[in-house]
Amino acid sequence: MAKTPLAWKEWYEDPAFEAEYTYRGRLGASCTEAGTSFALWCPAAGQVTLNLYRDGMTGDPVQWPMKNRGRGVWALETRKNLDGWYYDYDVTIQGETVRTTDPYARSCSANGTRDMVLDLARTDPEGWAEDRAPEKGPETFIWEAHVKEFSWDRSGGFPEAVRGKYLAFTERGTTLNDAGEFPTGVDYLRQLGITHVQLMPIYDFGSVDELAKDPDKEFNWGYDPVNYFIPEGSYATDPVHGEVRVREVKQMVQALHRAGLRVNMDVVFNHTYQLDTSLQRTVPWYFYRLNPDGTLSNGSGCGNDIAAERPMARKLIVDAVLYWAREYHIDGFRFDLMGLLPVSLMNEIQKRLDDAFGRGEKMVYGEPWSAGPTALSRPEPLAVKENFGKLDVAIAMFSDDTRDAIKGSVFNEHEPGFINGMCSSDEKMMRAIKAWRYSSGMPVKAPSQIITYVSAHDNQTLWDKLAVTTRDEELRLRQNHMAAAVYMTCQGIPFMLSGEEFARTKDGNSNSYNAPIRVNRLDWNRAFQYRGLVRYYQGLIALRKQIPGLCDKSEDAWRAIKTPWHEDGIVGFFVTSPARPGVRPCRWRLVYILYNSTDECSEVPLPQGEWRVLLDGEDSFLFENAESEILTGGEFRYVRIPPVSVLILGEVGTA
Repeated sequence: MAKTPLAWKEWYEDPAFEAEYTYRGRLGASCTEAGTSFALWCPAAGQVTLNLYRDGMTGDPVQWPMKNRGRGVWALETRKNLDGWYYDYDVTIQGETVRTTDPYARSCSANGTRDMVLDLARTDPEGWAEDRAPEKGPETFIWEAHVKEFSWDRSGGFPEAVRGKYLAFTERGTTLNDAGEFPTGVDYLRQLGITHVQLMPIYDFGSVDELAKDPDKEFNWGYDPVNYFIPEGSYATDPVHGEVRVREVKQMVQALHRAGLRVNMDVVFNHTYQLDTSLQRTVPWYFYRLNPDGTLSNGSGCGNDIAAERPMARKLIVDAVLYWAREYHIDGFRFDLMGLLPVSLMNEIQKRLDDAFGRGEKMVYGEPWSAGPTALSRPEPLAVKENFGKLDVAIAMFSDDTRDAIKGSVFNEHEPGFINGMCSSDEKMMRAIKAWRYSSGMPVKAPSQIITYVSAHDNQTLWDKLAVTTRDEELRLRQNHMAAAVYMTCQGIPFMLSGEEFARTKDGNSNSYNAPIRVNRLDWNRAFQYRGLVRYYQGLIALRKQIPGLCDKSEDAWRAIKTPWHEDGIVGFFVTSPARPGVRPCRWRLVYILYNSTDECSEVPLPQGEWRVLLDGEDSFLFENAESEILTGGEFRYVRIPPVSVLILGEVGTA
């Protein structure tokens, strides 16, 4: 009689199972000129057969029996170079034989029909061995983008063959409507000044048909994992031949590196697209959490939860992260619903990346929450807010406290925040400025652990949120300016949704994960229409790089924030330079930052000294203007702050 889910669970949780079947070696197919090897972890199998195909979609297999090498691993080695062949497995468990793909496959044919054997060195573009990430600057600015959204709109001027594809990121010189004037694409990003492009999922996901006759009708964000080691085929110019998607991701990363941009990827190790996966077919019920009654745990809200606390599930996740970092030169990883993953796993990932590439060279950050409770197979602290003090200081979390304090709750679209009507929230803003120390009252170690932001792919765009709370568009534009200036002057790591800087709208859709591409695409015409707002973001990014006290990510960074105060919708604080060896001096003795969220011009005392206006509610490049206004402070001297704006002053002279 076949085992029930709970019977499988009991077997896996017996200490004897872990002792006998935990495997630390290489899994998947490996191919070089010297030969090809296959290794599949399938501890309950009585027989495993390798099926080899010349074609990825059709034809009958050549079958080779595999041998049980111990620790649950079935293996086969041959001196033949099988580069370009396709494969899957027949696995017999408890007398029943099922056909399955390989959880560790490196590529596949369209829609994951069959896996592909690849000599990965043959997929390297010219110059790949010399590819390096750009040197780090004084600050990190993350710009979240979706591959298809980035270049789908024809106004972007991208060649037709690469619209919505990885290769759109390799194009330089693209301009609005191909008119040769307003830059789009990567050239636009270089002018904006961001340092990291965070790509929404680019692993192989299941919610889009890679062979769709009308690709414009197929859209999804991609939070539906199928193959963790394989790039998504719908973004490749050819989804059928598995080597193409691999090569084109490398070309994309290489091009972004050459443009001075690092590349982070969004990873989803908390659930899979469906239960019928290669994980479930090869090791029934091992990779998924079960409730006490045998039903699937659903803390992800997507129907299942990965049992990341189990040794071989943990190995899968660590191996996948290291593989993308090594093979594709990915620079950072954003973990979806990180609150479902154990603290110990996240710390191991950071350590393994640090050991392989150097301390802090690869970013690790994620969402410190889940969609609901989860059924752990063993007690483990999870990477939620309450446990952030247990995480490596280099691991960051998204600060929903800062986000909601600035613009209002994402769960109540009519609720305003500090910049759009709730002046009484200035006390929340004070906490938000120091969010890295007191995120929901939970202490974290340093601003390196905080992502400060006001919009991401989830929920409404910033502009759509403001449209609900503020009907007047001119005022809404001032609020957008102010929102950006506030989160860019909080300590932490600044993050923005692509297009936030040109008032991106999704027509109010707060969950556009499968909405038509016309709703989700980046409208490059809008970038030109709101070019004044774009310029404001450019200046903010450039100015922040000039203020070491905001860029500091050390545990002592809080010392740079001096004498913060607030009253009736106004917040003010001073920023000093970190007094440490190796930290470059600030251009100004002291920086004074003032927020006025009220609808009236306000006056506040100006301390003694001469103060240059570095930024106001209209112009973020005043700091570059040698003729910008200088104010003299002292007793009975005041500075005027226009309504709904931020004012930044720099005391003349170096620190």
